[in-house]
Amino acid sequence: MRRLLFTMPVLLLAAPVAAADLDVTVQIPQLDVAEYHRPYTAVWIEREDHSVAAQLAVWYAQKDSKEGAGTKWLPELRQWWRRGGRELQMPVDGVSGATRPAGMQQLKFQQGKAPLGQLAAGKYELVVEAAREVGGREVVRVPFTWPAAAPQHLDAKGSAELGAVKLDLAP
Repeated sequence: MRRLLFTMPVLLLAAPVAAADLDVTVQIPQLDVAEYHRPYTAVWIEREDHSVAAQLAVWYAQKDSKEGAGTKWLPELRQWWRRGGRELQMPVDGVSGATRPAGMQQLKFQQGKAPLGQLAAGKYELVVEAAREVGGREVVRVPFTWPAAAPQHLDAKGSAELGAVKLDLAP
């Protein structure tokens, strides 16, 4: 009996801590236009006061071209740029990536791991912004509460440069 009472707390401390998951799906629509360019896209989490809680992804042209370096056009993602993009030194490990083709793009994050980190409990918005050369610019927002008490599926839809934006939360 004494051994059981002694080993029980040790087993509880050794048990793995369940981390919350945040999965994002961003649809980049295939546009039927004469001159198509993949959109620059930023995905981040904002607090209620619109300050940036986490930079999740920035997709841009990472190689120099005749049009200039890819970072030259990042300010076209206006909201992202004003809310913290201009303070970043690109590329950002685990956040930066090449532009993505049309289709469903999936991102998976886990509490306690970069870039999500230790997101404090509270109300947030997932923000996705896309800007395309010879095209438009669009922002889609999905409000959510972190951490989720139960599995949740939230979504929003863009009208031109973005399609469906889905957010799946797991406790």
